[in-house]
Amino acid sequence: MTERTTPSRPRTVLLREGEVHSPADPFATAMVVEGDRIAWVGSEGAADSFAEGVDEVVHLDGALVTPAFTDAHVHTTATGLALTGLDLSGAPTLADALARVRAYARARPDDRVLLGTGWDAHAWPEQRHPGRAELDEASGGRPLYLTRVDVHSALVSTAMLDLVPGITTREGYRPDAPLTGAAHHAVREAAHGTLTARQRSEAQRAARARAVSLGIGSLHECAGPDISGEEDLRGLLALAAEEPGPRVHGYWAELVTSAKEAARVRELGAVGAAGDLFADGSLGSHTARLCAPYADAPDTRGSALLDADAVAVHVAACTEAGVQAGFHAIGDAAVQTVTDGVRRAAEKVGTARVRAARHRVEHAEMLTARTVADFADLALTASVQPGFDAAWGGADGMYARRLGAERAATLNPYAALLRAGVPLALGSDSPVTPLGPWEAVRAAAFHRTHDHRISVRGAFTAHTRGGWRALGLDDAGVLVPGAPADYALWRTGPLVVQAPDTRVANWSTDPRSGTPGLPDLTPGGQVPVCLRTVVGGREVYARPDE
Repeated sequence: MTERTTPSRPRTVLLREGEVHSPADPFATAMVVEGDRIAWVGSEGAADSFAEGVDEVVHLDGALVTPAFTDAHVHTTATGLALTGLDLSGAPTLADALARVRAYARARPDDRVLLGTGWDAHAWPEQRHPGRAELDEASGGRPLYLTRVDVHSALVSTAMLDLVPGITTREGYRPDAPLTGAAHHAVREAAHGTLTARQRSEAQRAARARAVSLGIGSLHECAGPDISGEEDLRGLLALAAEEPGPRVHGYWAELVTSAKEAARVRELGAVGAAGDLFADGSLGSHTARLCAPYADAPDTRGSALLDADAVAVHVAACTEAGVQAGFHAIGDAAVQTVTDGVRRAAEKVGTARVRAARHRVEHAEMLTARTVADFADLALTASVQPGFDAAWGGADGMYARRLGAERAATLNPYAALLRAGVPLALGSDSPVTPLGPWEAVRAAAFHRTHDHRISVRGAFTAHTRGGWRALGLDDAGVLVPGAPADYALWRTGPLVVQAPDTRVANWSTDPRSGTPGLPDLTPGGQVPVCLRTVVGGREVYARPDE
């Protein structure tokens, strides 16, 4: 597939005889990379003039070249632990989940604490989570920490509780029930505190290797004091700087009230005081903050973890310090709290400055016409995860059980956001839903609620260029001259134009429209296979035997 010549500096590579997805030339079949930048995109005939002067020629053999994906919301260490450890997301029954815990405990006799993730009692025929006695038996009496699939609640063994003095007095503790809130955070800190530096780095390497094998060139790590800790974030950023793999942009989820506190976020290496700065919890754990009670738990409206005043102080301090702010908000009440707080901050420091800062909101699932308009007016980026709708949407899904069918049908309104001009950045929230960029694009284009669907092209842009724009960078995530050489090669079928409105699709497939095609992502079909991933002009993944 490759012809090599004697390298020089900066090194140049010509890719030819394929399909190059570029707005610079919708019919491009070739591309030249010089060092860490795209130098040229064009036709096969014009590529002949470059062939003799480059250091490497890559014959694409019809492969598709696209910008590398950006996953705008990831928990890297937790993803690696799920990839290499106890992942219960595929357990079909409660009995099978307990059997997996037993097998894992036998296989890891030296682990001080057994760590697992991914359980979901609603997916099991038993329709219940294991009790503490069952967990004690399955773990052999050892400390066990199992996060629910949404990572907003956890099951623990008695020995795990014993490692956290005073745990029974903390908010979110209930006997023989999943831990939430402060109790969950305390147990998570104790459990993750048992990880050695080697265990952390191994997990981070596993997650980064998985990402590049899927054509992901950048990760937005959502860290924080209640999530993973400073040591974990510093270690991840150092690893990413030293070893080949995806770029890692860190966010630190801690409230700040002054420029001095905002500066400390930068000292950690984070690009913003944002990410999972919790305004509420999750729908699955009944902790997302709602305006009206849950349909299946009418005695609760979830947890309000911030008020508008705290949001305003944080956003104003970050804006004045030139640091990006952001929040985790899922329920309609939590999203409204965030937008109200951002507007108060804008009244203090100026709307233009708030808009220019490109603050962001993670998840933003339960939106109203008012909050969509607020997002647009305040230039808030919606960092969203289409995999959530794929996993929990639909008439029979978890959303409908929690909220009722009418409210559930309003969730994740991507089309309304794009119509309003709200910038989207797509991600996975891995390990909540798996890394899988083409699957996320498919989930957005074939949303379970038809009116919320967006075109494949719109979703693809949100998962490539959108992630860079969410960082405040507009010259990346696209294959045009001068852009960073972050790209992926794919084996795929014929390229098409897919949109929720057939009139748009029909117009776009006319060659005169100049709309570049993308893989057919109709549900049930195979997603493209990544052949190679390049970050900054450096190959970080090559599919074996290709």
